[in-house]
Amino acid sequence: MPNYKILILGASYGSLLASKMMFGGHSVKLVCLPAEADLINSEGFRVRMPIRGRKEQIEIDSRKLPGKVSASGPADINPKDYDLIGLAMQEPQYGSPGVRELLDAVAKSRVPCMSIMNMPPLPYMKRIRNVNSELLGPAYTMPAVWNSFDPGTLTLCSPDPQAVRPPEEKVNILQVTLPTNFKVARFDNEKSNEILRNIEKDIDAVRFDAPEGEIELPVKLRVHDSLFVPLAKWAMLLAGNYRCITQDGMRTAQEAVHANLEESRSIYDFVVDVCVKLGASRDELVPFEKYAAAAESLSRPASAARALNNGAINIERADKLVQLVAQQQGMSHPLLDAIVILVDERIAANRRKAVAA
Repeated sequence: MPNYKILILGASYGSLLASKMMFGGHSVKLVCLPAEADLINSEGFRVRMPIRGRKEQIEIDSRKLPGKVSASGPADINPKDYDLIGLAMQEPQYGSPGVRELLDAVAKSRVPCMSIMNMPPLPYMKRIRNVNSELLGPAYTMPAVWNSFDPGTLTLCSPDPQAVRPPEEKVNILQVTLPTNFKVARFDNEKSNEILRNIEKDIDAVRFDAPEGEIELPVKLRVHDSLFVPLAKWAMLLAGNYRCITQDGMRTAQEAVHANLEESRSIYDFVVDVCVKLGASRDELVPFEKYAAAAESLSRPASAARALNNGAINIERADKLVQLVAQQQGMSHPLLDAIVILVDERIAANRRKAVAA
């Protein structure tokens, strides 16, 4: 297997995928804030995750892995030096100074690029035949940052594993709370697909040296031919993540899903129907029962809710994206419309407070 050079924009969630890749001997460069970069360069990073049937969690220390990691800000990076690029920041961050310019360089490099965002980048939506991507701009913070991409060089990886940075720990610590798999759609280019499949095999082969012997680790990479498999996350976002947002605060994902299970099922099934209308097979999507069972363990509010509570003036708007896509198919749902209105109101209130301050 070849060893690849991989660039990942975003060191928080990006360090989870980086840890898996480094087991295979690949070299990873993380793009992040200066304080994060200094810490990662001096101490590496740690990823903690639960293992089914094992009482104690395991901790992956990047310094002990076969691959190498380094970190820096967005300046002085040449995307052409890499074999694969991952996008692991929140969608609004790609419009920020420095990152915006690097993203444009990534697009123009034509290096295969894998998004690990909840929000599919606009060029990915162009790959879906039944969608008019020109009408989806209002869902994006700064849609123009995606203009230079060739859609065939960009794919989407569903960020199904859940992970957080424990607030009491250093910023180079990541805690996995739901160790499910990354599901990535194919590129249009077979040479790029070969990179994904080689990394998939490397991650499958990973074994961790625990006191009781070598153990297999969760959180795999699964490569799919269908463009719709990563969109399975949409239904989860609308039934859980965005319903963590309340009129005056937030609630946990577990509460959002299970406080009214029939409402949750209704919005979930609607989003699945939207994906099927676009061309997905129901077999490619996740049944509501499986998601609802997983949501039992989601004991924190989703990142979108936490961001709004902390005064964010922009968050990822997958809610608005799904609404716009559904409207193109002649479909609507009152719960989805209510979510979009609520998020619009919360963002507007945060912006007013920011101006007043």
